[in-house]
Amino acid sequence: MSGPLRITGVETSLIETALGAVAVRHTRVASRTATILLHGAAGSWTTWLPAIEAAGGPEAADDLVVPDLPGWGDSPADPRLLDPESLARTVAAVARALGYRRWRVVGHSMGGFVALELAVLEPVATVSLVLMSATTLGGRGDRLGPIGFVRSAPSLALMDAGMRLLAAGGAAAAPFVRWLDRRRLLGLLLAPLFDGPQPSVVRELARDLRPAGFVRAVACARRYPASERWRRIVCPVVALHGDHDAFAPASDDARLARIIPRYSALVLPSTGHFGHVERPGVLAGVLRSR
Repeated sequence: MSGPLRITGVETSLIETALGAVAVRHTRVASRTATILLHGAAGSWTTWLPAIEAAGGPEAADDLVVPDLPGWGDSPADPRLLDPESLARTVAAVARALGYRRWRVVGHSMGGFVALELAVLEPVATVSLVLMSATTLGGRGDRLGPIGFVRSAPSLALMDAGMRLLAAGGAAAAPFVRWLDRRRLLGLLLAPLFDGPQPSVVRELARDLRPAGFVRAVACARRYPASERWRRIVCPVVALHGDHDAFAPASDDARLARIIPRYSALVLPSTGHFGHVERPGVLAGVLRSR
């Protein structure tokens, strides 16, 4: 679990949802429109801290809502119950419990996938989406068999295989991952995620990694009828991803632009899969109070 990290200007609430209690960090409520940050399948809410600090800190960013998605961080849940729809509905329930009627959403990796589903389910409440290195499999996950999956996303397929091995280890997985981190081996294994060394991020991942949740997320993405669902999105969608992103390649943009009506993309130079960590200033304008 990510633990009771305390930051000035950030409150922590536990909100009951259909998937169980969700831990959410949030700043001052100043309007009816939230900016929701959704983490990926290899992390928790803490991965957003560099971007929040780059925006001037919590004091400069009212209406931020940063949950630990069910199954990650401080929000325990059975991974077998999780899918894009249930996670998206949970995000909406959390925002409404805090008093918000509308929201802008920034989603990283799996969080981007959940954000897209949220825009499908809540077209009136969802104002806009920013996808940070969203793992979308080019919007054709349900049409990729095992061989197609490996060809389309070899790095993701390799990481998924490693996570399956860790998940099979059960309770022994967490101490083994921490052992890898202490031996400085985890950074080598996760090197494809970044354009350069990121030891602090690797330490966070060693603490927050949820192998079973990661495996479940990939399995759901591969079954998800993206081309059918995402055509319904009416809000603007801006996709940001690094030029060295192993999970969200630039080749996905043309496919997604044919599916999502108001889609645009920007490639970040010298950046890997964690653009909001490697280049935290990119999101500063999105996160600052408006």
